[in-house]
Amino acid sequence: MKRLLMLNGPNLNMLGQREPHIYGFDTLQTIEEDIRTYVQTYNWELDAYQSNHEGHLIDKLQQSNGKYEGIIFNPAAYTHTSVALRDAISAIDTPVIEVHLSNVHARESFRSKSLLAPVCKGQISGLGVVGYKLAAQAFLETDDGEGG
Repeated sequence: MKRLLMLNGPNLNMLGQREPHIYGFDTLQTIEEDIRTYVQTYNWELDAYQSNHEGHLIDKLQQSNGKYEGIIFNPAAYTHTSVALRDAISAIDTPVIEVHLSNVHARESFRSKSLLAPVCKGQISGLGVVGYKLAAQAFLETDDGEGG
C-alpha cells in the first residue's frame, strides 16, 4: 500500500487555540484525521508526526526514503531559518510539498522567504487546511508518486 507522511513543525500542536484569526480553529489532530480519511479513499495510508524540535523533523525526513511516496510538510517557523531542514530535504529521494495555513507572503516580510521551497516539489500557502488536502491530492492523483 502506498503511503504519505505528514510532517508538522513547531507550535502546530497548538492549532485551534493559537491565533485562530490567522490559523483557524481546526486542531492538528482534526487535520490529521481528515487527511487520513481522504487518502484512505485512494487506498493509501497516512502517517503523521509533529515536533517542536528541528532535529526530530530531520530524523523523520531522513527515515522517509523507501517508506513514503511523498511528504506533506508544514515546517512552520523553520521555513525561514533552517538550512538543516533544507539539506535534509535535498538529501532524500522522497518528494516534499511545503504547506502553510496562512499566506506567508502577505504577512511579516521575514515570512515571505522560504529556505525550503527551492528544494521542494511545490509550495501551497494561504488556503488554510485545504492546503494539506491539495498537497495530498498532488501525490494521490499520479501513478509515479511524483505529484502533479
